[in-house]
Amino acid sequence: MRAVKSKDSKIEATLRRALYRKGYRYRKNSRDIFGTPDIVFLREKIAIFCDSEFWHGYDWGNRIHDFKSRQEFWIPKIERNMKRDKEVTTQLEADGYVVLRFWGRRISTELDAVVSEIEQRIADRRR
Repeated sequence: MRAVKSKDSKIEATLRRALYRKGYRYRKNSRDIFGTPDIVFLREKIAIFCDSEFWHGYDWGNRIHDFKSRQEFWIPKIERNMKRDKEVTTQLEADGYVVLRFWGRRISTELDAVVSEIEQRIADRRR
């Protein structure tokens, strides 16, 4: 577990590079903002999270049965992560932020679509 990164993961770096190449400037892992979003556009108040499938409970209804060992540890841990994600999203939205969450596999396979979605949100907020 020590090798698991909390920031600068491969999916985050991929998305950040794509946004940077398009000319967007952002803050990364800003501790000044509740929940420490992976990417933040401060002026537009957009917070972006790059969620890995394992740690954030992708398809949890089906995946919960995949754990064969240490279920008493892993199931509550991932469910706490999912609950925290909802709390962070609720709080940020109450503070006026647009919260975007992307699964790692979507960033890996549909990077252009993800960047387009972010660009659209930025354009909407600038109007």
